[in-house]
Amino acid sequence: MCGIAGWQLVPGLVRDRSELAAMAAALAHRGPDDHGTYFDETANVALAHRRLSIIDLTAGGHQPMIAEDNSVVLIFNGELYNFVALRRELEALGRPSRSRSDTEVAMNALAQWGPAALARFNGMFALAAWYPAERKLLLARDPMGMKPLYYADLRGGGVAFASEIKAFLSLPGFRPEMNARSLRQYLEFGYVFDEDASILSDVSKLRPGHALEIIGGRAGHPYAYFSPPVSRRLDERPFDRALDELHSTLAGVVREHLVADVPVGLLLSGGLDSSIIAALASRDSRIATISMGFAESAIDERPFARTVARHIGSDHHEVLIHQSEVVEGLEDVVWYFDDLFADWGTVSTRLLYRKCREHGLKVVLVGEGSDELFGGYSIFDAARRIRGPVSWRLFQLYRRYAGRRYGGQFPAFASVMRKYLARSGGSMFDAVRLFESRNQLPGNYVMKVDKASMSVSVEARAPYLDRRIAELAYALPEQYLLAEGTDKLILRRMAEERRLLPQEITRRPKFGGSIAASWMDESVEFRRYAREVILSREGWVDRLRLRAAMTEFFEGRRVGYRFPRAISIFSNLAWRLLLLNLWSRRYLGMRG
Repeated sequence: MCGIAGWQLVPGLVRDRSELAAMAAALAHRGPDDHGTYFDETANVALAHRRLSIIDLTAGGHQPMIAEDNSVVLIFNGELYNFVALRRELEALGRPSRSRSDTEVAMNALAQWGPAALARFNGMFALAAWYPAERKLLLARDPMGMKPLYYADLRGGGVAFASEIKAFLSLPGFRPEMNARSLRQYLEFGYVFDEDASILSDVSKLRPGHALEIIGGRAGHPYAYFSPPVSRRLDERPFDRALDELHSTLAGVVREHLVADVPVGLLLSGGLDSSIIAALASRDSRIATISMGFAESAIDERPFARTVARHIGSDHHEVLIHQSEVVEGLEDVVWYFDDLFADWGTVSTRLLYRKCREHGLKVVLVGEGSDELFGGYSIFDAARRIRGPVSWRLFQLYRRYAGRRYGGQFPAFASVMRKYLARSGGSMFDAVRLFESRNQLPGNYVMKVDKASMSVSVEARAPYLDRRIAELAYALPEQYLLAEGTDKLILRRMAEERRLLPQEITRRPKFGGSIAASWMDESVEFRRYAREVILSREGWVDRLRLRAAMTEFFEGRRVGYRFPRAISIFSNLAWRLLLLNLWSRRYLGMRG
């Protein structure tokens, strides 16, 4: 796990080497253990790497890494979980490894097969590979978008790239400007759902499962090397066979995700998803689990986590997060979470990872991705039940996604959904699954996981988002997921039939609730702080024409306007405006 940055400039353009060092320094939290740079002066290419040492802690894992035949230079952020099998295959082809590093295996694969190697990678990654003979720079992002990768056209000519947007701020001449379309999506959805847009107008993000080639300082068109399959409605596997395949594959994936040369633990909420991962992990060895509770809140899942920990025999730890820690950590959070998104758990998640590191854990497994792939949200049931013309059904889904903020993003949302409907043969369930896993997951929830964990130098691994699990999940028809009055049916049945978990956990309904939302309503201190920031004359509330709504929320305790008038959930909007104002102070230099 690491941070990467660099550029390729057009011929004749010169940048100071210190600018690359500044980009890398901005990513130091992603890789405090080692750093390195590479320059090819003749081709105007510069690569920088910050390393968080996880596998092969020796100098053998140092990056940038150069192939023995000088055919490729690689900087790699992430993990390659099938590196042992790939290493054996490459050694048989005459490309032995000099280290135990998975990065060297990725480098040798890219040297042997070129960009076609990406289809062989099972892992989470963002990478930049320089091919000196072809004068080609290849950027690539993992199939499910677990690792972020941004790129920006530079004034004067050339393309810069980085794991986080903040790295671009150190480049002279780079002026951050808000992307107006992205801002509108953020206010309505809480994140930017355009797959290739960031919150800044001059910065793009590489889509999950895509690659991009840069030659002569000019970027080509991103292309997909991975596309999700659609469910097998015409040629379905029997349910029991699908369950067997899922169980054996997930067990193997979890086993690979536990490989590290540093301590590994698991985040255990007590919900179905993380509990299955913990149960599978515990079959090979005694594991460490950690769960989180919130002070001054009635919301507490720790008793369920204790039940699972006793069942699997883990070394269980609990951490308690206090309201004061959330308020104190907000301004740091918006800096580390640079591409603006408003998941309610932004602060608490970062605090949890920090406490993991304090407990000596450098790697943790998490349950993210299961709900999006296996139909775990109420939106999936809504997609099946809403009747009427397609436009009406899409509008009803839009209202649910946007917090019933009736605004201008419906055409953009509908356009994305119609594309997914076409791919899925008209299945609204499959279209929602694609939107959840290709837009919301990489643009919001997974970015929270990546940036929260990396901000405190912890690696988070998500077994459900391994491409092998994702491919199995995408192919499952909806009746294997939503049936018998429950969601994620195949996962629940697997946990029971394979005796992974007690029924108290497998039949527990999905937990709902938001700590930040409850504090916004209940805590005098937090509400006062939020009011001061949101209603500041130097902030966004006036230019967005939302002062009246937010004044009514804070002073009149109005929860929203009745549909169809504008906004019906004020607490959602207040949280998004709070983060927007704090983010703008750090990234746009706004006061207030």
